[in-house]
Amino acid sequence: MKRAIFFIVLVTSLLIPFRGNAYTLVIDAGHGGKDAGALGFVSKEKNINLAIALAFGKLVEQNCPDVKVIYTRKTDTFIELDQRARIANRNKADLFVSIHTNSTAAGRKGTTARGTETYTLGMHRAADNLAVAKRENSVITLESNYEERYEGFDPRSSESYIIFELMQDTHMQQSVKFAGMVQNQFSTHAGRVNKGVFQAGFLVLRNTSMPSVLIELGYINNRQEEQFLNSADGIAKMSRAIFNAFQSYYKQ
Repeated sequence: MKRAIFFIVLVTSLLIPFRGNAYTLVIDAGHGGKDAGALGFVSKEKNINLAIALAFGKLVEQNCPDVKVIYTRKTDTFIELDQRARIANRNKADLFVSIHTNSTAAGRKGTTARGTETYTLGMHRAADNLAVAKRENSVITLESNYEERYEGFDPRSSESYIIFELMQDTHMQQSVKFAGMVQNQFSTHAGRVNKGVFQAGFLVLRNTSMPSVLIELGYINNRQEEQFLNSADGIAKMSRAIFNAFQSYYKQ
């Protein structure tokens, strides 16, 4: 009798999937509130970022019940850069995805530049990479006492970025892997120009203790890309592309 009970318990345990701690995904919609981000002809970066971040998160919530989704913001609110990283660290996130929209120095004068880019933390010798990092990091000037809080970091000074040359990201391999998956999905699923995976010194990635990427969805000062990113079709395709990449990465 005891052997029969043991057999039933053993078989039952094999049929029930093991569930350890939930996999935690933190989705960060860049900018927000008083920080509009880059400005397009008819829209603001902060709103594009939020729309696609929420759509991406909803896909994960609907299709990945074992994944816990945490948002750094779900409304038009201003969240400081170091606080975004703290949210991820406090919740012991397994992956951090920061969503942004690109722009060129031409601003509202317009550009023909187009395509998606995904960044990981690291060396950024290319001038274009440094320019993107400077623009995204400049938000800290809206924060009180930022010189002290970010230990003298000046987002406009190239010298401040030397520190990133010395930093070692223990999660670099996973970050680059996921970034590549995202870029592949942007081109195959959403039909966007794939500009590649790059490394740069983003403050929002600096203090995260897990694989992390920063996505640039396209150029808000390119009229065609701005229109696409604000459309229902664009939001659906871009969020689905990020989700497809996440699902593949998560399964592996």
